[in-house]
Amino acid sequence: MSPLSTILIAVSAGVLGVLAGAIVGYLLYRNYTRSKKQDAETFYNKMVEEARQNSQNLEKEAELRIKEQQIAAKADFERDTRDRRQDLGVLEKRLMQKEENLEKKVGLLDQKEIDTNQRERSVVVREKSAQAQEKKFGELVEQCNVKLEKLAGMSREEAKRKVVADIESEAKHEAAKRIKQIEDEAMETAEKKAKNIIALAIQRYAGDYVAERTVSVVALPNDDMKGRIIGREGRNIRALEAATGVDFIVDDTPEAVILSAHNPIRREIARISLERLISDGRIHPGRIEEIVSKAGLEVEKEVQQAGEQATFDLGVHGIHPELIKLLGKLKFRTSYAQNVLQHSLEVAFLAGIMAAELGQNVKQAKRAGLLHDIGKAVDHEVEGTHAQLGCDLARKYGESPKIVHAIEAHHEDIKPDTVLAVLVQAADALSGARPGARREMLETYVKRLADLERIAKKFDGVDKIYAIQAGREIRIIVCDKDVSDDDTVVMSRDIARRIEEEMTYPGQIKVTVIRETRSVEYAR
Repeated sequence: MSPLSTILIAVSAGVLGVLAGAIVGYLLYRNYTRSKKQDAETFYNKMVEEARQNSQNLEKEAELRIKEQQIAAKADFERDTRDRRQDLGVLEKRLMQKEENLEKKVGLLDQKEIDTNQRERSVVVREKSAQAQEKKFGELVEQCNVKLEKLAGMSREEAKRKVVADIESEAKHEAAKRIKQIEDEAMETAEKKAKNIIALAIQRYAGDYVAERTVSVVALPNDDMKGRIIGREGRNIRALEAATGVDFIVDDTPEAVILSAHNPIRREIARISLERLISDGRIHPGRIEEIVSKAGLEVEKEVQQAGEQATFDLGVHGIHPELIKLLGKLKFRTSYAQNVLQHSLEVAFLAGIMAAELGQNVKQAKRAGLLHDIGKAVDHEVEGTHAQLGCDLARKYGESPKIVHAIEAHHEDIKPDTVLAVLVQAADALSGARPGARREMLETYVKRLADLERIAKKFDGVDKIYAIQAGREIRIIVCDKDVSDDDTVVMSRDIARRIEEEMTYPGQIKVTVIRETRSVEYAR
């Protein structure tokens, strides 16, 4: 064979091979695509079927939820309806009860109206009958009077004079009996009057008194110590004043520091603290706070012990612990340089002695005397007079009404109504109210009395003026022709206001305006 034929044969064979491969590939591809199509159709049908089932399930779930909601809504509606029916039932019952009550009230009003009309008619009838009877009786009385005049042989005027004479005789007899009764009552009250006289006489007794300085002074070993107390740039003295609440005066007195404060307990804490700092030598803010804290605790214990010792010395028991603590605070309180705790003890002893002399309850008198100035323990912290504050404290902590009244009345803030109150008042006057018992300059005392009299004399109608109770009270007697009862109220208020404006004084001053009307006739 020629080469060309061979090439042709080879090319033909290659072409046939390619065609055969193409045919085979096509057949294979068609089979493959057919199987894929079937798989896709199967998958699609499966997905459609699942979607249909899911939609059916969702539809069923939605229907169930709707039914549940409908059931719940129906239950809520029925419950609300039932509650409303119950409320309506209750309201209906109330309305029925109110309607029945209104019907009853209307019936009662109608009945009352009927009764009132009947009463009015009966009253009219009675009035007419009474007028007729009165007229008839008047005629009968006149006839009787004429007959009596004829029988008695005297006129009406003569009979009146005889009746008046008989009445006068009877009145004199009754007056004599009344005088005898008054004398008997006077004899019964003689014992009470004697007790008051004895109490007034006891007031003239003059006893000792205890005075303490109102400003504390701490001695220094040398003037160099002042610099250490002041500290660098004044930090030590500022720390002392801040911790104690007391003013420290270091420049006025050589080798001494003056402590000034209204609160005596704070001043005592400051004094103890400063003395310990001086003896210790270590003075700085931290040490100051530590020492002041310890001193405060010690003073609290001392206050408690002082109150307990006072009750023990007097034999007074059952006092509330808070009152005992307040009594202890009085140890550091002074009034005109007189120690208030010692003053209270004196008043208690004097009240007890007077109560024993007068046959009264001694323990009760001592208790009232000890507690009479308890308000001074808090009067620098709370507004009000110490008598009223003490009364409130005693009532708060369970003291008896008699003790409370004695405390409230010991400066005549109210009128004393019991012998116990008068005894406490007398003992208080005996211990401290007289001139000289307290450390007050005589010139100042006399000047206060003169100022009180000067202010009172400025008012019209004033007759006499008496300053008593060591200047704590002024009594003014006015002329009854110039000043009326209503004017006395205005005058007492105006004088009190003028005293407040023009004078400086401790505590309070009581202003009493007295108006007396006398009627005098002479028998000739």
